Amino acid sequence: MIKEEWMTIVQNKPLALDTYEMILSGELADFIPDSGQFLHIRIGEGMTHLLRRPISITNVNPEGKRITIIYKMIGEGTKWLKEQQPGHKLHVLGPRGNGFPVEDVKYEKILLVGGGVGVPPLYYLARKLINQHNQVITVLGFQTKKAVFYEKKFAQLGNMLLVTEDGTAGFKGRVTDFLPSFRDEIDRYYTCGPAGMLKAVTKCMDTIPGFLSLEERMGCGIGACFACVCKTSDPHDHKGYRKICKDGPVFSAREVIL
Repeated sequence: MIKEEWMTIVQNKPLALDTYEMILSGELADFIPDSGQFLHIRIGEGMTHLLRRPISITNVNPEGKRITIIYKMIGEGTKWLKEQQPGHKLHVLGPRGNGFPVEDVKYEKILLVGGGVGVPPLYYLARKLINQHNQVITVLGFQTKKAVFYEKKFAQLGNMLLVTEDGTAGFKGRVTDFLPSFRDEIDRYYTCGPAGMLKAVTKCMDTIPGFLSLEERMGCGIGACFACVCKTSDPHDHKGYRKICKDGPVFSAREVIL
C-alpha cells in the first residue's frame, strides 16, 4: 500500500563526493516490506519543481521510525534536497516499486554487486539476507576514493571487495574484473548500478539466478507517463516492455533487455 507523509529530516550530511545521506523520521518506516523499493520525494516549495525525485531506500529502522536514503547531487532538485536542514519536513510517497525477492532465500551464498549510487539499496538487502541465515559477499565499485561510501558498513556484514576505476582505494579496475572468481561458489546474485555495469554483470553470471535493480529517471513514478520503460526479453509478451517505476525497479536478470 502506498502512503503519503510529511516526514521530518533527522540528519542530512555529506557522505562522499557529491553524495549525501539523509535520515527521515515518520510512520512510513513501518510500511517498507521489501529492500530495493524507493521513496518519491516532493522537491521545492510550491511548484518550484514539478517532478518528484525517486530515491532508493538504504536502510529502515521501524523501531526508531527512521528511513535512511542516500542521494547524489546531480541537478537543481537534488541541490535543493542537499540544502534542507534537520527539522524540515519533506512530503514523501512510498514505498514505491517492487523490491528484491528474498522471502524464500535462506542458507545460501549470495553475491551483491553495486556500482556508485547503485550501492545504497544493497545495504538494506544485505541486512535482510543475513537475518535469514545467508552468507553475503559484496563487491562495491566506484570511480575514485573520494566517491567511496559504506564500505565499512558492508564489511561488517560479510566479505567485502572494494574496487575503484583509478585504483585510489581498494583494487584497481571494474567490478566485473573480479566476478569470475566468485562465479562457481555462489547460489544467486543481486546487483544495482549503471546500465553498462548491469549488462556486464548479467553476462558474466549468465548461468546463475540473479536479480537487478534498474536506475532510471522517472516522471510520474506511478506508471502513467511511460518515461521509464525497458524492453522485455519475452518474445511472446504482447506489451514488449516493462515500466521501471511500477513493474520494477527490480527485475529478474532474464526478464529485461539492457
